[in-house]
Amino acid sequence: MLERETISAAVAALRKVWLLHELSLSSNMTSKKVIAVFGATGAQGGSVAKAILESKQFAVRALTRDVTRPKARALQNLGAEVVRGDLNDEASVEAALKGTYGAFVVTSFWDDFSKEKEVCQGKMVADIAKRLGLKHVVYSGLENVKHLTGGKLEVGHFDGKGEVEEYFWSIGVPMTSVRLAAYFENFLTMWKPVKASDGDYYTLVLPMGDIPMDGISVADVGAIVSSIFNSPAEFLGKAVGLSAEALTIQQYADVLSKSWGKEVRDAKITPEAYEKLGFPGAEELANMFRFYHMKPDRDVKLTHRLNPNVRSFSQFISDNQGALVGL
Repeated sequence: MLERETISAAVAALRKVWLLHELSLSSNMTSKKVIAVFGATGAQGGSVAKAILESKQFAVRALTRDVTRPKARALQNLGAEVVRGDLNDEASVEAALKGTYGAFVVTSFWDDFSKEKEVCQGKMVADIAKRLGLKHVVYSGLENVKHLTGGKLEVGHFDGKGEVEEYFWSIGVPMTSVRLAAYFENFLTMWKPVKASDGDYYTLVLPMGDIPMDGISVADVGAIVSSIFNSPAEFLGKAVGLSAEALTIQQYADVLSKSWGKEVRDAKITPEAYEKLGFPGAEELANMFRFYHMKPDRDVKLTHRLNPNVRSFSQFISDNQGALVGL
């Protein structure tokens, strides 16, 4: 009888230790500071959400317009709290940001081709962040080209983000702006090689001449943003230009030629000819390339420090070999 009581007491003691351990783990989970990630089912937001989850330094509240999407469920399975957050619905944004330490904010000019709408969305998030006292916002920004060039160039999808950057800082929100280089992913979609009409080769139709153009894979941005959240003292109040490397269009073409097994050349098109191609946004992009000619500040060395695994264009293409097949 005594032996049975002793065993029962030992089991009870072990159960108590186990419960205390579980409570401690739960407390540690809930005590993590929360980062709200806008556009969490998109390219930038998705990369950021996954990287922060992997770092385990913060909890992630993933904001998306549709919480039932497969990508939203995938983030939930990785440990994110998934909530509805729509930049066209101020109440949903305020509810999603309550109780958070910080946020990663990305807006999109291309949804409506409207700089004014993007500025309105960005300023609304800034006002809410100020009101709720967020400690660190990382904003996916860009330069205000119109302001920098004295009105000589207008690049709507840059200028709007530049205005929002300025607004965040002007109202005193603790913010870091990350200014991304051109996406490597664009070379598999909108900038993919075009079959030449006068021979058995392909061309890259990008008006850069012989000026190197900075680039980065959007998939590699998340780890960089995660590093910035981990180092607020170094990055608060700063704009950080990100680039994996800068290549001329012919160098990009050479990488594609080697991986694809088909000859790719720089089309040597001018910005003037490019803006007359007639597709939606052609003039907008021509002005963007004109701004790239001015070599905006993108820090390759810092980018590699913040993400030591950031890939070169050659590595990116090697990792996406299958996507070349369908070009």
